[in-house]
Amino acid sequence: MIARRDVILGYVLLSLAALISLGPLLGVMILALGEPGRIGINLDIANATNFGNFADVWEKGDFGPAIRTSFIITSVVVVVSVILSVPAGYAIALMDFPGRSAIFALLILGILMPLESMIVPLFLDMRRFNLDNNYWSVILPQVGFSVAFGVFWMRAFFVQSARSLVEAAWIDGANSWQTLTRVLVPLARPQMLTLAVLFFVWNWNDFLLPLVMLSGSDLQTAPMALVTFEGARRTDFAYLGAASIITIIPVVIVFILLQRSFTRGILAGSIKE
Repeated sequence: MIARRDVILGYVLLSLAALISLGPLLGVMILALGEPGRIGINLDIANATNFGNFADVWEKGDFGPAIRTSFIITSVVVVVSVILSVPAGYAIALMDFPGRSAIFALLILGILMPLESMIVPLFLDMRRFNLDNNYWSVILPQVGFSVAFGVFWMRAFFVQSARSLVEAAWIDGANSWQTLTRVLVPLARPQMLTLAVLFFVWNWNDFLLPLVMLSGSDLQTAPMALVTFEGARRTDFAYLGAASIITIIPVVIVFILLQRSFTRGILAGSIKE
């Protein structure tokens, strides 16, 4: 039985944590609604009524094409990476085949290798195959990076999943593919949605890879458009705040829609039933 004092203390700590987490976002929102053209940071809540700043920034910063480019790249990366991660994680977790440990070690190495150490070889490879300056020059490397983590994530779930269910499915005559799709995938939906949210956030916010791969084209992602807009209006903090809000809105929407599944996926396996 949890004491009332502990419950109150828990709510106080959670409220404090929420305030600390949301404080910067609220500050940027107030800044974005301020008077445009004013030099310096001015968090004036009483005058934070300039909602037209968002329309001005959308038009002047050309954020429409940038948001569309980011959405196309991120959506393809998320869908392909999750589809590849699930069967690969299942195979490495529950199937015996030659080289399984070596493949898993290679995937772990892919997680540990920083992007900065591979960006130049990646760019040269994309140019060699005439894939630079288009969507694929960003999608293919991001899928590779994402799948490395995705296999590690899904393997952890499949290892912890009820092996008796898998063995029962095999005894009933189900093959490996049927066991995965009919038994394990329904149980793994929270983990798959959590993985999708993580992929979406990581790839939407990625700046370095699109900057290098798309440098010779007219394509730019939302973070690239934000940096370009910042360089042009370095002292107009109201417009800069509005541009920042526009850039992060898709991430906030995705998290709000999938927050319950995200929490379930994160906590899965932390408590043994």
